[in-house]
Amino acid sequence: MSFLGTDEQEHPRITLAVQWLIAINVAIYFLQLTVVRPSDVANALAFKLPDLTDRPWTIFTYMFVHAGFWHLALNMYTLWLFGPRVEREWGAKSFSFYYVLCGLGGWLFDILFSRSGYLLGASAAIYGVMLAYAMRWPDDEMVLFPFVFISIKVKWLVVLLVGFNLALGLWSAGAGSSEIAYFAHLGGFVFGWLYLRASSAPGIDRLRHRISRVPDEPEGSPPQAIPHSPPRARERPEIDEIVARSNAAVANKQGKRQSPLLPLSRRFGKKKTEELNRVLDKISAKGIESLTPEERVLLEEMSKRLRNS
Repeated sequence: MSFLGTDEQEHPRITLAVQWLIAINVAIYFLQLTVVRPSDVANALAFKLPDLTDRPWTIFTYMFVHAGFWHLALNMYTLWLFGPRVEREWGAKSFSFYYVLCGLGGWLFDILFSRSGYLLGASAAIYGVMLAYAMRWPDDEMVLFPFVFISIKVKWLVVLLVGFNLALGLWSAGAGSSEIAYFAHLGGFVFGWLYLRASSAPGIDRLRHRISRVPDEPEGSPPQAIPHSPPRARERPEIDEIVARSNAAVANKQGKRQSPLLPLSRRFGKKKTEELNRVLDKISAKGIESLTPEERVLLEEMSKRLRNS
C-alpha cells in the first residue's frame, strides 16, 4: 500500500510515538529470534484466556509480539503508513492512548467471540489507527500492491477491511477454528469508532473544530461543504486582540530599531514574544489550521495572559 499524494511531504515521515511503537515491536521480535527457546517469548507475552489469572499483563503485551516476520512487517508498515499523520493531529500522548485502547478492544472481542488459541499481534490497534485516518482524511487515495495496482480511497479500504474480517470471522467461527483473530481486528475498529464518536473523546474532527471554528458565512451565501458551527465567544476576539497589539506595536516604530512586539516583550519576555510573533505570521500566511499542537498551546497561553492583564 502507498499513498498517491498528501501533504505529508511537508513533515518528517516518522513521529515519536510511532517510532517507539515500531521499535518495541521489532525489539521483541528480535528476542523471539535470539533466545534459546523462541516460543518462550510468545508464551510469556501472548494472551490466552485460561492463563489470564496467572499472566494478566498479557492483556497489554499481546499487541507487541508477532507470529513471524511477515506478520510483523505488514503491521509495522501499516502503522508507519497511517500513524504519523494521525499522531501529528493528536499529539504523541493522545495517539498512544488511542492505540492501546484499540488493542484492548481487540482483546475484548477475541475473548467474547473466539475464546480459543493464542492472541498476538498489533493488528487490532493498527486497524483502529487506520479508522482514525479514514475518518479524518476519507478521500485520500492509495495504491494497493504488490498483488494489484489499483487506487482506492481510504474510506473504502476501511469498509472493505471491516467486511472482509466480519465475513471471515463468521466463517471461521462456523468452521471451529482459525489462526487469524478476525474478531480481534473488528474489536480494534469498534473501539476506535466508539472513542472517536463519544461526546467526551477528543476525536480528530472534534479537536480540529474546537481549535478553529469555521467563520460565519455572509448572509445569503450558498451552503459550504465544511461543517459549520458558530464560533466560541472568546476564541476569535482573543486572537484578534493579539494581532491588533502586534500591528499597533509595529506601527509605533518611529524610525529606530526596536522589537516588533515591544509592549508585549516587556511583559512576557523577548523569547516568548518572538515565538508569538512567528506564530502570528504563520496564521497570517497559512491560516490557524496550519499551527502545530505546540504553537496552539503557545497561542492559548498568551491569549489567557493578555485577557487577565
